[in-house]
Amino acid sequence: MSTPTGTHGLADSYGRVATDLRVSLTDRCNLRCNYCMPAEGLEWLPTEETLTDDEVVRLVRIGVEQLGIREVRFTGGEPLLRRGLPGIVARTKALDPSPEVSLTTNALGLSRTADALAAAGLDRVNVSLDTIRRDLFHQITRRDRLDDVLAGLAAAKSAGLGPVKVNAVLLRGVNDRHAAELLRFCLEGDYQLRIIEQMPLDAQHNWSREKMVTAQEIFASLEAEFTLTPDPEHRGSAPAETFLVDGGPAKVGVIASVTRPFCGDCDRVRLTADGQVRNCLFAREESDLRAALRGTATDEEIADQWRLAMITKRPGHGIDDTTFLQPTRPMSAIGG
Repeated sequence: MSTPTGTHGLADSYGRVATDLRVSLTDRCNLRCNYCMPAEGLEWLPTEETLTDDEVVRLVRIGVEQLGIREVRFTGGEPLLRRGLPGIVARTKALDPSPEVSLTTNALGLSRTADALAAAGLDRVNVSLDTIRRDLFHQITRRDRLDDVLAGLAAAKSAGLGPVKVNAVLLRGVNDRHAAELLRFCLEGDYQLRIIEQMPLDAQHNWSREKMVTAQEIFASLEAEFTLTPDPEHRGSAPAETFLVDGGPAKVGVIASVTRPFCGDCDRVRLTADGQVRNCLFAREESDLRAALRGTATDEEIADQWRLAMITKRPGHGIDDTTFLQPTRPMSAIGG
């Protein structure tokens, strides 16, 4: 099958072409991370507003077959809460051309599902883990589930879902001095650590640049114990800036979305659990594909609507602009 390119793909007005699709399968989560949502949780999407398995697969198929999508990552909320996940993964992997399929998860149920997901064709996982200290894990997530996450990590590695990446957010006054500790843990477990600057995507809108642990601070913490050298491998559109640890081959990544933005190389587009296209993580506008799915629209008409949604993508996220406003939806409802 020919690969759609150029104007036939998901191009924006700045010459960027989206080939990486992030699909949120649910806005629900079984943790309550304090930098993401309040302790009582959020008002979840009604079931009837959430895309069905068939609707998810149809949109992904249109993206792959007609719009040049080559990577599909399933996110949430927590995607392991989606009962049909193995089937969605298998049907996505069976598309022609077959995309790379990955998962971003908190890993709470991964020890039970890793083998089934690998059998369905899942290529790899990213696991969110901000600390390996039990008391701090409970403080951050408001749940005593660290052992489940660690078991999930081990299960993913055993199932061959690698490279297994660990995504960590450092919070000032909480775990900001533990970057080296996290890296040692990942080196010992053969996981690849990626430390992410906290972004203004919390439901409470409590984020502030002054409180955020910056990439410069992250580098200083790591370099107090390790020698970091730039990764000779070309970064391309990857969000993480990667470094060899003590000469390699182990690597660590830093995603500095706020202080070292990489918007000019962005190749990502997002689909929410209720069928809305978001052309940027920080966009305040969405384009509704669910109505077209549930109407009489053909695949070609949906593809055209999706292309139009990408044209309005802005040159950057604008966090440093004095007029910047956080998205109405929090991260848990957008999908990473």
